[in-house]
Amino acid sequence: MKIAVVGGGPAGLYFALLLKKARPAFDITVVERNRRDDTFGWGVVFSDQTLGNFRTADAATFERITASLAQWDDIDVHVRDRVITSRGHGFSGIARKKLLNILQARCEETGVVLRFQAEVRDDADLARHGLADADLIVAADGVNSAWRARHAAAFGPELDVRTARYIWLGTTFPFEAFTFYFVENAHGVFQAHCYRFDADTSTFIVECDEASWRQAGFDRLDMAGTVAACEALFASWLKGHRLQSNAPPAAPPWSTFVRVRNQSWCHGRVVLVGDAAHTAHFSIGSGTKLAMEDAIALARALASDRPAADALADYQAERMTEALRLQNAARNSMEWFEHVKRYVHLDPEQFTYSLLTRSQRVSHENLRLRDPGYLQGVERWFAAGTPAVPADAAPRPMFTPFALRELTLVNRVVVAPMDMYSAVEGTPTDFHLVHLGTRALGGAGLVMTEMTCVSPDARITPGCTGMYTPAHAATWRRIVDFVHRHSEARICLQLGHAGPKGSIRLPWEGTDIPLAEHGWDVIGPSAVRYRPTLPVPRAMTRADMDGVRDDFVTAARMAVDCGFDMLELHAAHGYLLSSFITPLSNQRTDEFGGALQNRLRYPLEVFGAMRAVWPAARPMSVRISATDWVEGGVSGADAVVIARAFVEAGVDIVHVSTGQTSLDATPVYGRMYQTPFSDHVRNEARVPTIAVGNITEPDQVNSIIAAGRADLCALARPHLSDPFWTLHAAAESGFADQAWPVQYLTGRRQLEREVARKAATS
Repeated sequence: MKIAVVGGGPAGLYFALLLKKARPAFDITVVERNRRDDTFGWGVVFSDQTLGNFRTADAATFERITASLAQWDDIDVHVRDRVITSRGHGFSGIARKKLLNILQARCEETGVVLRFQAEVRDDADLARHGLADADLIVAADGVNSAWRARHAAAFGPELDVRTARYIWLGTTFPFEAFTFYFVENAHGVFQAHCYRFDADTSTFIVECDEASWRQAGFDRLDMAGTVAACEALFASWLKGHRLQSNAPPAAPPWSTFVRVRNQSWCHGRVVLVGDAAHTAHFSIGSGTKLAMEDAIALARALASDRPAADALADYQAERMTEALRLQNAARNSMEWFEHVKRYVHLDPEQFTYSLLTRSQRVSHENLRLRDPGYLQGVERWFAAGTPAVPADAAPRPMFTPFALRELTLVNRVVVAPMDMYSAVEGTPTDFHLVHLGTRALGGAGLVMTEMTCVSPDARITPGCTGMYTPAHAATWRRIVDFVHRHSEARICLQLGHAGPKGSIRLPWEGTDIPLAEHGWDVIGPSAVRYRPTLPVPRAMTRADMDGVRDDFVTAARMAVDCGFDMLELHAAHGYLLSSFITPLSNQRTDEFGGALQNRLRYPLEVFGAMRAVWPAARPMSVRISATDWVEGGVSGADAVVIARAFVEAGVDIVHVSTGQTSLDATPVYGRMYQTPFSDHVRNEARVPTIAVGNITEPDQVNSIIAAGRADLCALARPHLSDPFWTLHAAAESGFADQAWPVQYLTGRRQLEREVARKAATS
């Protein structure tokens, strides 16, 4: 087999030597456009896990790499005259040039042909270098891959050019830890990512958002001026050490990160590896790791006896999944650094914790394993800021109380609203009593009802609960009384109106199927239906709007009499008030359509009328869709405006959900996938939030709360499978102050013994 490897970076070189070692008869040539000793980076970082992969792939290369490593265990965060250290992170650095030299030498030892100053961008260039008959072309030619561009129709590249600016510099300052510096001044916020990679040299990456970059005048400076300005910016830490650049002379000083993804990595005889296939933001140090692990997988696949096409398909299937996983973590990390301004107001303890957990790869309990002393300090700090919790008690963040107006919740766990579709003519049944009562007994601090509709025509289905008749109120009062009498939980009534998504069958009878009989007219801000199978809603008149508003007020008054502790207005998921907010369904041309402030006018009117009759001592929340997941719909920036508007109207906490407003939505699912929107709203609008969306584990709740991404966490499906989720979490974490129903205390003791036994044997 004859193979041309285009690009002499770590991916290309490592692949060539591994495959040549496995298949000595293969004819493998690496062509590189630069000279042998050219390199325009400084250092690269590997985790202990990655080094283990290198050991397995080729021990000789591993030994040479590890002999040249600078290793560290600590992360130091310098923010607002504080230095906070977290230990146990286990990373190593090596000079990029040294890494290339090692890989070049190993290639030559195994018989790989290396050609430098050889530009190979197309078939003509291949022929010029005697490679026209290559059976395989490995495109390791980087983020600006010519081979990817040449076959773009087949590879389907997605290039996301970010707006933050960064410059990759070096320095002789001898960092003893992976170090982050944060500077906040009149121009904006600037950060440096720093680590030592040999005895004499360290990487020093300076990064900032676009606005800070321009306001500081960096857009008008050449390389020399930029380096001098960065030295001045971080002078108090550099202690006289200089910053250096080794970029090509014609290169602009600053770069913008390009996030590369491809729909396919293989086409004909061309296969992509490394940055040509994918990129991962430098803030998690995984670009070179991903590239070299691509090389391992591709070499292993091609060394087998399978046909080349099958081997390439296996390589793509294996590595595309892993790359996507790391790219998602890198995206979270990248966005954190792009929006550092969002977090600089946090106390240094919370700011640092937020930084350390930014990618979601490092969690609360993972930090405990790495550095228990550091995490105990975080928990003491968090508890000290919570009323009625002594700092020395330091429970997990999820078990700290939270206050809204005169309501205090015993912990941060919320049973999320979940439609049960089991009411009769709007009246809750014994099912609702058992469903909500059991989850209150299960230890959550707050139990939320399903969306309860304010009129018969406000229902989604005939099985939806209501709050518009005395019978409804009497049954809700029974449920509220049970929760208050038998648990420490508080209970919140969520009120809503289905709008364009109403008058459909129960979900187990089919998705969004209109009622065949006994249906009702549906209304919306405009005559825009949610799904083609649904009827077109009637555009609301002012009289309709007055009537619906008054229905919400009547329901709120009834909720007061029922004794609900909190009230939530449902303005998300494409229901009536949500359909006013999103431009995807609101096409009105009057004062309730057009600009966002106009689209908010009616939902705010409804909320204001409810707040006027709801007791001042009791809090109110609003649930919003923070994005439509559709271009041209509601965005994260819009969500901040929406949240601020509701807070000005009297909202105490914003329940941040997303989507369900359009069939064209393309949500990005994953663990805690909606939490970043809660983070955005909370830390830009500076309002308390409830996070929801695939939050399943106590570890996740603790991470979200401690990092300041939300103040409460709402869990839905976990509470369906385990009504006693919170009690179990308390026992497993050793939280002795969690209240249990007295009738269940023997079960508590047994569970705690089982947890202790498991811990002793693990």
